[in-house]
Amino acid sequence: MHKNLKEIKETYLPLLREVSSLSQLEELRIKLLGRKGILTQLIKTIPTFPVEERPRIGREINEIKREISSLIEEKERVLKRKVSREVYDLTLPALPVWRGRKHPLTQVMDEILEIFTSMGFQVFTGPDIETDYYNFEALNFPPDHPARDQQDSFQMGNGYLLRTQTSPVQIRVMEKMKPPIRMVSPGRCYRRDNPDASHFPVFHQIEGLAVDRNITFCDLKGTLEEFAHAFFGKDVRMRFLPSYFPFTEPSAEVSISCIICKGRGCPTCRRTGWLEILGAGMVHPHVFQAVDYDPQVYSGFAFGMGVERLAMLKFGIKDIRVLYENDVRVLRQF
Repeated sequence: MHKNLKEIKETYLPLLREVSSLSQLEELRIKLLGRKGILTQLIKTIPTFPVEERPRIGREINEIKREISSLIEEKERVLKRKVSREVYDLTLPALPVWRGRKHPLTQVMDEILEIFTSMGFQVFTGPDIETDYYNFEALNFPPDHPARDQQDSFQMGNGYLLRTQTSPVQIRVMEKMKPPIRMVSPGRCYRRDNPDASHFPVFHQIEGLAVDRNITFCDLKGTLEEFAHAFFGKDVRMRFLPSYFPFTEPSAEVSISCIICKGRGCPTCRRTGWLEILGAGMVHPHVFQAVDYDPQVYSGFAFGMGVERLAMLKFGIKDIRVLYENDVRVLRQF
């Protein structure tokens, strides 16, 4: 036995010291210490020796086994460090780590809501699937009203549809609350538009509503000017032109001086110097009657803006589809 152990040391210890790869080291480990390895088989022969010799033989086998195991562990550490140096050059600069960030639409929506909440408005949300009553009828859209065609909707049957605007949230809030009310309602809207540079069948709106005694068009104008200056800058000018919406009277189309050319005229504003940003007006008496408000006592204003439209103006985006393609190369710019 002593001779066998001496041969193992003389044969395999030099091989372990000279091994140059992890695969070769693993082969030697299995050959010596594996289930069918040389030392494992020697241990199984101990019971064949005389009882008085067994302790000595066991100690000699364990001693060489510890020596081989220690050498294998040390050699493994050396070879792993060598492989690491070969694969990775630790002197090279690290690769950039791209951090997650909010989508540009979310950034713009958060900024808009922060502006209005700073002015005392509360945020309310409502369901994307609406009834015909809340989406049209309560907002002064008669069954044959042409505006229903202009807002071609996704009908779901049984009087349900995907909402075409977030204005139904105003009706739901007024049904549950009494004036004074100052609220904004953000959310997705859906219309049967063919996608192009300025239209998409899914889009986001933020509607606003204020109801109290003696609210006038001047209050509406002042609120929207405050918003425009906070969002676009103090140098922006506003323009109100007569328009038509079923749920407001009088109604106005609200524009700002072009933020690209500063009102001088450019392709973005179609050489007019103005950019339309939202629609607004005084709440129609029929809308108040639908929620049991006395239009002789209360008055109010409402406005609605497209988040995509404002995001495109703020970030200089020329095609609305860019906001929905989720191209990481584009999103990283915001």
